[in-house]
Amino acid sequence: MMRKTTFVLLGAAAGAALTLLAVQPRLLIGDSAVAAAADTYRQLNLFGDVFERVRSDYVEQPNDGKLIESAINGMLTGLDPHSSYMDAKSFRDMQVQTRGEFGGLGIEVTMEDGLVKVVAPIDDTPAARAGILANDLITHLNDEPVQGLTLSQAVDKMRGAPNTKLKLKILRKPQTKPIEVTLTREIIRVRTVRQRQEGDDVAYIKLAQFNEQSTEGLKKAIAELSMKLGDKLKGYVIDLRNNPGGLLDQAISVSDAFLEKGEIVSTRGRNAEETQRFNARSGDLTKGKPVIVMINGGSASASEIVAGALQDHKRATVVGSRSFGKASVQTIIPLGPGNGALRLTTARYYTPSGTSIQAKGISPDIEILQDVPEEMKARADSKGEASLRGHLKADGDEKTGSQSYIPPDAKDDKALKMALDLLRGVKVNSAFPPNPKAAALKQ
Repeated sequence: MMRKTTFVLLGAAAGAALTLLAVQPRLLIGDSAVAAAADTYRQLNLFGDVFERVRSDYVEQPNDGKLIESAINGMLTGLDPHSSYMDAKSFRDMQVQTRGEFGGLGIEVTMEDGLVKVVAPIDDTPAARAGILANDLITHLNDEPVQGLTLSQAVDKMRGAPNTKLKLKILRKPQTKPIEVTLTREIIRVRTVRQRQEGDDVAYIKLAQFNEQSTEGLKKAIAELSMKLGDKLKGYVIDLRNNPGGLLDQAISVSDAFLEKGEIVSTRGRNAEETQRFNARSGDLTKGKPVIVMINGGSASASEIVAGALQDHKRATVVGSRSFGKASVQTIIPLGPGNGALRLTTARYYTPSGTSIQAKGISPDIEILQDVPEEMKARADSKGEASLRGHLKADGDEKTGSQSYIPPDAKDDKALKMALDLLRGVKVNSAFPPNPKAAALKQ
């Protein structure tokens, strides 16, 4: 029996969960299976022939380890945008990041057309202070082109020891001239949860991503705000905009904080026996207070699990623009000491109503589009999962991305204003408050 450690990656950037799975080896039986195995061995022999020819005839002596690593990466990246190989260092770095502390610049990134695309800068980090923006394309790192690197390799180059410098060259549409900026790396302590009072009657909580600290941070925020606002508390605004995702277990426990019972999410793999369902336990930390969840085109995966669970259960009203649409689960499979790990897509996830939002995203109950400054209109939208080359196909029609712009000044934030007006009764909408009795879900 092979033991497989599952770090469930649920974001545009890497995250991890802590689930253990055991996988029974499968036996190949019958003529067709024998023929398939023979064809596979023929292909492996072809790979061996190419490998030996490259080793012996390439113009310069290649590194055997690098050749194998590149071959593995090519195999995995050819599957979908979220599968890849991590060498030993990248694997260690990923584990550090899920704990919420690492040395680097403070940028959540993905790969687009061979370049590193900024999903979002992390608040109060070198990247945020230098003015790095969502949708910026990083073309060079210390004058070395990013083109040709995998996402893991590019991230590895951006991380490093504190107080070391890194020069970035950035393309920012609609500008045609590249922007150059030099950042000094710091220890990035990702504060995943931030909270504040909106007036003296609404609790606002923003989750930046889902790492090991997220649920405890949420619980602390709820406790502090409920104590400060007391009887005046009208409800909660949970801001998941531009949250790229993270840990599956954290998405489940964050959802559970608002639910008394019912399914939160299910994951379905290649085989029926691999289906898992995760259910809420009793204990709504908000004591039934109204909840509004804000999402946009930058809300991905773990964020979509939370929004989908609360929306399906009619526990919250979802406000904003359609989410990113990443509904796949990546498993981290360690390959032994010093050999790194595979990041492999192993399942799709489904909201409590049995809906897959893969390459579609979650549609808000109340759509709110922000007023975007003219100079930023060219990059105010997220293309979404459906635009990624090689993505898993949707069940049914796919949908492109949506607006991901958040005004820097809260007074210009139309989604936030709508949420506050609904909670205070200034505005009325049929979607608020939702009716839990209308949720026909498995309990």
